Formats: sequence, C-alpha cells, structure tokens
Amino acid sequence: MTATIKTAPITPKADAVHSATAHSFSAWNDLICASFVPLHVRSSNQDNFHGLLRSRLLDELSIIEVTASGHSVHRTPSLISHSDRLYFKLNLQLAGTGLLIQDNREAVLHPGDLAVYDTHRPYTLAFESDFRTLVLMFPHDALDLPAGSVGQLTATRLAADQGLGRMISPFMTRLAENLDILSGASGHRLAHNTVDLLSTMFAAELEDRTPAGPERPHEELLGRIRGFIESNLADPDLSPASVAAAHFISTRHLHNVFQEAGTTVAHWIRTRRLVNCRRELREPLLAHRSVSSIAGRWGFVDAAHFSRIFRSAFGEPPSSYRRSAAHT
Repeated sequence: MTATIKTAPITPKADAVHSATAHSFSAWNDLICASFVPLHVRSSNQDNFHGLLRSRLLDELSIIEVTASGHSVHRTPSLISHSDRLYFKLNLQLAGTGLLIQDNREAVLHPGDLAVYDTHRPYTLAFESDFRTLVLMFPHDALDLPAGSVGQLTATRLAADQGLGRMISPFMTRLAENLDILSGASGHRLAHNTVDLLSTMFAAELEDRTPAGPERPHEELLGRIRGFIESNLADPDLSPASVAAAHFISTRHLHNVFQEAGTTVAHWIRTRRLVNCRRELREPLLAHRSVSSIAGRWGFVDAAHFSRIFRSAFGEPPSSYRRSAAHT
C-alpha cells in the first residue's frame, strides 16, 4: 500500500495550526515520528487505519491533538540513543482509553485523566480502540522542577477529579478546543503560563506523595532551596556556596541534595537564568531592552559569556533568537 499523507492547507505563519490526516498505517508511522520523537508504531488492524493530527508550536511547547484508530507507540533504548534533546510529554485523555507504561509503572487513562512521561527513557503508550488525546511536549528545562523529581510521577494517573487535576484538566481541554486562537505574543505567553501551571501541579503531586517519615529527607529542603534560587536569580553572586550558607548546610550536602534529584546546583541556576532570559527575549513588550540588559537582569554580567552559553543551550545566539521570535 502506498503511504500518503494528506495535509490541510496552512498559513505561512510559523505558529499556525497544522492539520495532517493519514489514510494508511505506514503514513501514520511517518507522521507520528515527524511530529513527536522517533517511535516504533504498531497496530493489529493496519488495513483499516485512520489518524488525524492537529498541532501548534508555541516557542518550544508543542500542543498536538491526536485522533486515531487503536494502536501503540514504543520508545526504545536504541531510538533514545540517537536523541540529544530531553523532553517531557503530558497526555490528556479526551476520548477512549489509554495505557501508559514507563519506569515499571502503568497508568490506565480515562477521559479527563492526565499523565506525564519522559522521552529520554523507554515507554509504551497503547490505545485498544479509537481514541482522542491531547499531548503537550516541552523540554525538561522548561519546568522549574528537577527532571529527577518529575521522574517520580511518570506513568502515574493524575485524575481529573482529584487535586489540581480538577482545574488543569478542564484548562487543557479548552486548549484542545481553541488551538486556532493561540497566536502571536499572547499565545506564546499562554504557552509559558501553561508550563508554569504544570510545574505547580507536579510540585503539588510530589508533595502529596512524599512519605512523612525519613525515607526522603531531602525533598522538603530541595523545595526550599529551589524557591530561594528562583527568588535570587538576578544576583550575580548567587552560587552553590551562597545557597548552602543561606540554608545553614555544607556545600557538599547541597550537592548531594541536587544529585539525588538528577542535576547539579550550578546547572540548575544557569538553566533557570537562561529560561527566564529566553522568555523575555520573546516578549514584545520588552523589545526596547537590549540583550545585555535582559541578561544582566537575570545575573549574567558578562555579555559575551551569556551569548556563548545561550547559543550552546538553544542553538543560536540571543540576538538571532530575538529576531526570529519577532517574526512568529
């Protein structure tokens, strides 16, 4: 069977809604891998397969609505070995039932349920029959939580009728219904706000799941330290030593706390500064500010150093990033 993908007409705007329909299973395989990360796609009924993707890219947040026949996708170690960027994906089940497997956990997802998973570790996502789901895909460093902490929540059902799921599930449902109006600066701002909202939900879930006893003695301390760092990113003298001193612990103990969460203190500070700089470089209301002033506002006193590490993190110098953002 010839693989064909029929794509609806799209406007030249970079952040327009893209629609693509696959009328064969092989076409769907190509479409899924191009839209997310490389995956092995399987189906027991390939002859009668149909699938539709509606997607929107806002900065580095991909919002993709998937409507398709039953099938499964598998992220394998060999596929992961060829990927360098680390992403989380959050699924909102809109119709049908899904099964997510990762990190020796399984989550059965019913309409309204949410679940997060990590593209840098193997996972399986399976749908037995026709379904519809909304997927948000974003880099690890978009969250103000260590990836190791979020890893405790992978393949865990976040129910629509419990905790912050009662607010976030309806919000994401509205996102799926209004992809076409998420445009311009307001759309990008909403994308960042969405990721911040997810960080809040993940933090609340982690807090609820942390044992009261001594099993995880560093969780509460890590939360306080993250808050301190976030409040002091503008201070150019912020360092592991100053963070440790502010919490009356040794620098060695501080490093152990962050190592437990899968990162380092210096990397965490640098990443949070870079993410905030990138956000302000996209903001039209801050177009009058120079790149160096935005860098300085987040603790980067050396403009040349800032330009180098920004390019290393995001693939282009901050001035080029700002120009390209102005045309989306």
